[in-house]
Amino acid sequence: MAAEPPLFITLEGGEGAGKTTQIVHLADYLAARGIPSIRTREPGGTVIGTRIRAVLLDPDHAGMAPQTELLLYMADRAEHIQTVIRPALEEGTSVLCDRFFDATIVYQGTARGLSAEWLQQMHELLFAGLKPDLTLLLDLAPETGLARARRQLAQGGRASGEGRFEAESLEFHQRVRKGYLGLAHEEPGRFRVIDAGRDADRVRQDIQAAVDMFLSQRGDKALRS
Repeated sequence: MAAEPPLFITLEGGEGAGKTTQIVHLADYLAARGIPSIRTREPGGTVIGTRIRAVLLDPDHAGMAPQTELLLYMADRAEHIQTVIRPALEEGTSVLCDRFFDATIVYQGTARGLSAEWLQQMHELLFAGLKPDLTLLLDLAPETGLARARRQLAQGGRASGEGRFEAESLEFHQRVRKGYLGLAHEEPGRFRVIDAGRDADRVRQDIQAAVDMFLSQRGDKALRS
C-alpha cells in the first residue's frame, strides 16, 4: 500500500485566538495517529525569518508602509518555503504552520487595503500558488482576542517586542476577522471554522474532530480515484 501523502495544515486567526497553544496539541494528536509532522510559523520559521519577524512585530515600527510590510512578509515566506516547508513535504513529513498566505490576504489586503488580486498574483509568481490542504480558522471576536493578547503581553507570556499588531485599532482587527470569514466562505473545502471563544480543551476537541473528518474525506476520495 502506498504511503499517505504528507499534510500541509495551517492555523489562522486574529490575535489571541490560541493558535500557538493549539498547534502543539495538533502535532501530538497527529503523532498519536502515526502522522509525523513539524511545527513552524510565519513570520519567523527560519533563522532569517526570525530577524524579519523582529522588524515586523516591533511596536516602534508602527508607521511602516503597507508595501514594506508586505514585502517583508513575502521575503520571510520565500525563505520559509524554500528551506522548511517544501523540504519537509518532499520527505513525506507533514507541516503544521501558524499562519501562511491567508494571513497576507487578510492583514495586508483586507485590513491594509492592498489589492487582493495583486497579492494573489505575487503568490502565484513567487511560490507557484502553494496552498495548504486544510486551514483551521480559529474564529474569535476581536474584542476578546485583543484582551487576551494584550493581557499576555502585560504578563510576559508573549515577547514584549512583538506587540505591533496588538496596538492596532479595534476597527483594524474587525476587518481582519471579516477577511478571514470571507476566505472561509469562498473556500469551504479547505477551511474549517473553529469557535475559539470556547475553553481551550473544547477548542482542541473541535480541531481534532475537524482533522478527523478531513482525513476521512481524503481517504474516501483516494478510494474513488
